[in-house]
Amino acid sequence: MLIKLLRTYLKPYSTPLIAVVVLQLVGTMANLYLPSLNADIIDKGVAKGDTGFILSTGGWMLVITLAQIACSIAAVYFGARTAMAFGRDLRSAIFHRVGTFSGREVARFGAPSLITRNTNDVQQVQMLVLMTCTLMIAAPIMCVGGIVMALRQDVGLSWLMLASIPVLVVSIALIVVRMVPQFRAMQARIDVVNRVLREQLSGIRVVRAFVREPYEAERFADANAALTLTALRAGRLMVLIFPTVMLILNASSVAVLWFGAARVNSGEMQIGALTAFLMYLMLILMSVMMATFMAIMIPRAAVCADRIGEVLNTESSVTPPLRPVTEVHSRAELELRDVEFRYPGAVAPVLRNISFKAGAGQTTAIIGSTGAGKTTLVSLIARLFDTTSGTVLVDGIGIRELDPEMLWNRIGLVPQKPYLFTGTVASNLRYGNPQATDAELWEALEVAQAADFVRAMSDGLESPIAQGGTNVSGGQRQRLAIARALVRQPEIYLFDDAFSALDLATDARLRAALRPHVANATVVIVSQRVSTITDADQIVVLDDGAIVGLGRYEELLETCPTFVEIVQSQLAAKTAA
Repeated sequence: MLIKLLRTYLKPYSTPLIAVVVLQLVGTMANLYLPSLNADIIDKGVAKGDTGFILSTGGWMLVITLAQIACSIAAVYFGARTAMAFGRDLRSAIFHRVGTFSGREVARFGAPSLITRNTNDVQQVQMLVLMTCTLMIAAPIMCVGGIVMALRQDVGLSWLMLASIPVLVVSIALIVVRMVPQFRAMQARIDVVNRVLREQLSGIRVVRAFVREPYEAERFADANAALTLTALRAGRLMVLIFPTVMLILNASSVAVLWFGAARVNSGEMQIGALTAFLMYLMLILMSVMMATFMAIMIPRAAVCADRIGEVLNTESSVTPPLRPVTEVHSRAELELRDVEFRYPGAVAPVLRNISFKAGAGQTTAIIGSTGAGKTTLVSLIARLFDTTSGTVLVDGIGIRELDPEMLWNRIGLVPQKPYLFTGTVASNLRYGNPQATDAELWEALEVAQAADFVRAMSDGLESPIAQGGTNVSGGQRQRLAIARALVRQPEIYLFDDAFSALDLATDARLRAALRPHVANATVVIVSQRVSTITDADQIVVLDDGAIVGLGRYEELLETCPTFVEIVQSQLAAKTAA
């Protein structure tokens, strides 16, 4: 998967990559030429007392050194820009892929894992690209070039290279093989830490209310300790690499000087050639050591690439049709025919045999006990999930045949847990209609019974909203979410228990103000509160995922025992209060 990612997302940057290769080639060749010049200075200049030769050759060394430095700087520049662009494109690809996921895929991966894959995992692969451009390209050039140049100096000592290089490669390989499982486990441990921390931050009020701080602290400590232990195991293996490299490097240097001194003493080798051979051997082993950096990073990057590939290769269960319908009637009549839905691996369906129609200009209410499948039903209408069997139709056309963007543009959804984004009141309201005027925003706020508290804010429409709307109350957040849907002016309104945080008086005022604004739209209201749905044109009563009653309020009081039980339980609770 790592090779596939690199090949796919580095393809647009072939030109700067070629420039990096050329620059690294020139810079490395210049670096390899310097020891030969140094040998000439010793053998032909110092040994013979030729000052002119020393100065001229030294001048060439200075020029070559400057060229090598310039090439190295340029190679790092182009390599860094390419690596950063690669990371940007890969993050964008993951983001857009996750944006196509249905609730099923998001639940499968989990939000903490998706965040880790789009940040830490991408960073690991991006760092591999950077290190490849700055080190790995130069390493094989230096290794091969160093061997050739060393053999030019003296063939008699070449057996030292045949001994030291394989020993170094095998030693590093044995360590790296043991590091791969640790890096794989480390990424999973990071996911766990992110998940636990996310849960604790999101549920901080619940934690404090039930005085569970010690338990949550222990749970985080366990996750953190598991990550630390895995990181320590990988770290202990990692720190073995450099002492191993330095041991072999120094042992090779001693061997070259030991056996080279004998050859110099016998006249088979010049002192300058011995110095150059030693420098070339050091360059060869240094190139292997540079490859060591890659050996450290490749296993972890490969693990991260596999995790990224899982996201990129996952297709959404909600797929657009090959030939989408882009034009339908403007009334947006809604119909469900024998709809069934079950979650993957579930023994029984959540919904079964659901059939009803919701006409334009009508209000359809859905009520039932907790777990009856009300929210799931709304999600199927909005095509956040696809039905297991049966069909959801808009204007007589199955929503699987419709262009998803067109379908979602016709729907105004107020979810069970309204979510506001970081920004202002105005930016949140314009989320569904960026061209909405201030007058339209205030009109929507008036209908949603939110205008009074927005006016009371310091900056009105430009008042700041924190992430998730945490700086406003639950009821205010719910009314802003309703106003956001009203600003969009859709043809289908889906209110998923959107009035639950409102008191009865505000609920009644809001519904009265809402009625003329949705007179021509199809309205579906999910509610636990009977008083919210008494004036609905039809009420769908769900019980255990099936429809057990369908009709107006008065009809259901006579024909549906489940609805009667719900009404009586709420009346009894109200009387007791």
